[in-house]
Amino acid sequence: MVQRGRVICRLRFGGLYGAKKNFIIARFIRHSMSFTNTEDAKNMRSDVNIEGEIVNKGETRTVNKRSGGTIDVCDAYLKDDRGEIKLTLWAEDINLVKNGDRVKITKGYTNTFKGEVSLGKGKFGQIEVINS
Repeated sequence: MVQRGRVICRLRFGGLYGAKKNFIIARFIRHSMSFTNTEDAKNMRSDVNIEGEIVNKGETRTVNKRSGGTIDVCDAYLKDDRGEIKLTLWAEDINLVKNGDRVKITKGYTNTFKGEVSLGKGKFGQIEVINS
C-alpha cells in the first residue's frame, strides 16, 4: 500500500533482493502517485502533484529575501481542463519554462497571498517540462 509516495506497509517480493527489489518498489511508488487538477489544488496545502500548460508567463522581477539579498521571481498560470492556477516561479525555474510548455509539478505546495491562491514548487518539489 502506498500513500502520497511513501510506503506505509511492507511489500513482499518473494526471492527478490537488493537492487532489483528496490527498483520494483521505486517503480511501484512512482506509478501510484496521483495527480490532481487545478480546482482541487486550490484547496490543498502541500504534496500537490499536477500537470498542465504554462500560459500568461509574466515579467521577471527582483524581490528582497527575509534573510537578506535578493532573488528573481516570476508569475505564470498553469492551465488544465478544469481551470487555471497562478504558478510562482523562483530563480532557475524561471528560465526552465515558457508559454505553451506542458509541465509536471510534483510535491508542490499552495499559498494564499493577497486573496489569490498560488502554486509553488517549494524546496522539496520538482518541476519538469514534459514537452515544449
